Amino acid sequence: MPHTGPVNEQRQRTERLRLAASDSPDAPWRLWGPYLAGRQWGTVREDYSASGDAWTSFPFDHARARAYRWGEDGIAGICDVHGFLNLGLALWNGEDPILKERYFGLTNNEGNHGEDAKEYWWVTDGTPTHSWMQVLYRYPQTEFPYAELRELAASAGRESREPELSDTGALDENRFFDVVVSYAKAGPTDLCVEITATNHGPDPAPLHLLPQLWFRNTWAWGRDERKPSLTASSADGWHRIVTEHGKLGRYTLHVEGAPALMVTDNETNEMALFGAAENPTGYTKDGIDRHVVRGDATSCQVVPDKAVTTSLPGTKAAAWYSFDEVAPGESVSVRLRLVEGDGHVDAFGPSFQSTVDARRAEADEFHHDLVPDADPVRAAVSRRALAGLMWTKQHYRFRTREWLDGDPAQPAAPGSRRSPAARNSHWRHFDCADVISMPDEWEYPWFAAWDLAFHTVPFAMVDPAFAKEQLLLLCREWLMHPNGQIPAYEWEFGDVNPPVHAWAALQVYRAEENPDRRFLAKIFHKLLLNFSWWVNRKDADGSYLFEGGFLGMDNIGPVNRSEPMLGQWRLEQSDATSWMAAYSLHLMQIALELARHDESYEDVATKFVEHFLGIAEASTQFGSDGGGIWDEADGFCYDMVSRRLPDGTVQSHPVRVRSMVGLIPLLASAVLEPWVFEELPSFTRRLDHLMARRPELVQFLTWQDRPDGRRNLLSLLDDRKLRLVLARMLDEGEFLSPHGIRSMSVAHREGMEVHVADQQHRIGYEPGESRTPMFGGNSNWRGPVWFPTNALLVEALRTLDSFHDGRFRVELPTRSEREVTAGQAADELARRLVSLFLPDHDGRRPADGKRVESTDSPLWREHITFSEYFDGDTGEGLGATHQTGWTALVAGLLHP
Repeated sequence: MPHTGPVNEQRQRTERLRLAASDSPDAPWRLWGPYLAGRQWGTVREDYSASGDAWTSFPFDHARARAYRWGEDGIAGICDVHGFLNLGLALWNGEDPILKERYFGLTNNEGNHGEDAKEYWWVTDGTPTHSWMQVLYRYPQTEFPYAELRELAASAGRESREPELSDTGALDENRFFDVVVSYAKAGPTDLCVEITATNHGPDPAPLHLLPQLWFRNTWAWGRDERKPSLTASSADGWHRIVTEHGKLGRYTLHVEGAPALMVTDNETNEMALFGAAENPTGYTKDGIDRHVVRGDATSCQVVPDKAVTTSLPGTKAAAWYSFDEVAPGESVSVRLRLVEGDGHVDAFGPSFQSTVDARRAEADEFHHDLVPDADPVRAAVSRRALAGLMWTKQHYRFRTREWLDGDPAQPAAPGSRRSPAARNSHWRHFDCADVISMPDEWEYPWFAAWDLAFHTVPFAMVDPAFAKEQLLLLCREWLMHPNGQIPAYEWEFGDVNPPVHAWAALQVYRAEENPDRRFLAKIFHKLLLNFSWWVNRKDADGSYLFEGGFLGMDNIGPVNRSEPMLGQWRLEQSDATSWMAAYSLHLMQIALELARHDESYEDVATKFVEHFLGIAEASTQFGSDGGGIWDEADGFCYDMVSRRLPDGTVQSHPVRVRSMVGLIPLLASAVLEPWVFEELPSFTRRLDHLMARRPELVQFLTWQDRPDGRRNLLSLLDDRKLRLVLARMLDEGEFLSPHGIRSMSVAHREGMEVHVADQQHRIGYEPGESRTPMFGGNSNWRGPVWFPTNALLVEALRTLDSFHDGRFRVELPTRSEREVTAGQAADELARRLVSLFLPDHDGRRPADGKRVESTDSPLWREHITFSEYFDGDTGEGLGATHQTGWTALVAGLLHP
């Protein structure tokens, strides 16, 4: 567990020196990391069905006996950067019907609010080079209630809370083992592993710990017949598993003591799953499970604990540590050491413990160095958030062409995949085999474009090189579409996420003490392609008004914004148009920064100013009343639906729902500092000329003349509109909650009928889990607090404050007669967001809500859960429970 201690300057430098030497994805210290997924089953990559139902095509019940095509999964596991060799933990309590090899959860159809992990684990510590990693898994001592959890969810409706493992009684009286898995690298290819299990229950209980080492199956598909191997041996009196791989070479896993060693093959059990007459190999993926749980003596090779022998080659192995009784409060430990080459002559000698102690101390000092004077409670939240963020890295392999066409040695791909409408059929170029930061290791074990952009901001605090590499990766030719679109996520690469990558690139660039202009130029050139895609595809008529679909905010509208509208109606999206206005300003800022060293970028900066102004002007004029997205009566911004009638006139009306859609225009602002006008004369002349030629655009610029020079604020909303929208946002009867800005106004709590394009729809404020199945029903943008948009709003307020030097003041809360500066409003919003994870006067964290973590037991309350989103009334964490992707933004808010 993280602990504090005296700061040693030499050690403090050690992790930073490693990090400085690891500025590329193939750096030695990055070879091994937490790149193993928490879930591979139920993903699009593993779905070869005609229906496209990934959840039923490869269900949990197949995972123990069926080889994966594209990746692997495991508990508290690691793998090499290529995803070839994997090390994870399996457990058995003597009661479960199957070996516990992977986390369990419900599918989208099984859960009453979509897919949901039904286990408890926490990432407790880590460093950016993965020299130190630690995870805690909570394992029940009674039979795991797989069927009961499914039944509870099936009987619960969308109005009910999600049933959790703690609701079944399986963890009552603390009848569980806390299993802490720690990894400490003695070198880039020398990993010390310690597994410690503690019985917190009132009675002695048996426990079986089975560390497993296995190869991803790369040979059964008919594309590469080379097959790696591993053998288990107790020869010479020391137990080990030796692996051979064409790329990795030889690795040896030392196992302390004399456990039984078991070897099988990572091959599908065709007979058990599909009724085949025989299996392709004598041993299958579930061989170890069948031997341990069912006593099948023929399901795998066994090297007994007292024998001196070596197994035949296989591709999956385990060391079986059996503890007949672990007394209450007692801990048992096993130690492993994974080393490149033939092995370590003294694997568990003094160097093992000294490595663990040194890496733990270096982690203490690394995190202390990030915020040296931080309050210990706040520092602990930051450390947990960043540790979880660093654990989200996953090896993501997916070659869409092969997936669409099928593999030579497997059944032919369904004919439906040849349809132009088939999932990802227009992304045949996509070919990824990279480490990517995932939103959540179980619920979202695949990258999501806009999530990833937000991940890079806290990553820049601890690992700027990785943050930059991630942003560039999304724009590389093997991911980005040839037309310039950035892939959204594997469920449909062609979906559209908000264009926040230029914003993220600026944040990452500014976070470094020595800004990396080469990175900024590389990402800028790629984003030019993406910007062109947006303009050509989402503003097809050149009106400067943008569509985009759901844009990451799944169910925020009364209608599915990704579906085409009937009757020639078109949805003019307040958020899509505002996102593009902000995108223009972010690209302008990048171009200006680059122009300081290369004047050719001045022309491009001017282009983006003009595009921003074009969007700003159009947003005020379209529609039958010429009012644009702005509604004067409500002092707010709305989506609009419009259509052109046969006589050429435009019929339109607003979608009058106050939601985050109407707050996104606040994000479209940027300050031109005095250095712009001093250092970039060509840009300055063009801007002055534009204002002289188009005086009607002056409303979107605010000028200041100060002693240090001329300044300008470009903003989609003028001063009056800004104040009106902020009054809504900072109103506790609307958007302002005790823990951040809600995604929908609480004024809609009772629900309302909304007229949209000749139809009536009902929508209302829903503070917690979604009550609609739209977009799977596992997230909700109709009321909860979300960190990504809140973080952007905090920054928008600080931009406003910076320009006005503290003279822009607002009421906070609205109607309180308490005026604060925009900067103070930003600080207060950040404070409310941070408070989700800090103990209140009762010692409870609001984010824990009514979950088991809020109980008085320190075994629960010491662990912080970083959820996907938070109840708009209470702050309880909801949705995915390991969302240390964008929720890790809290680290930056804790220490601005």
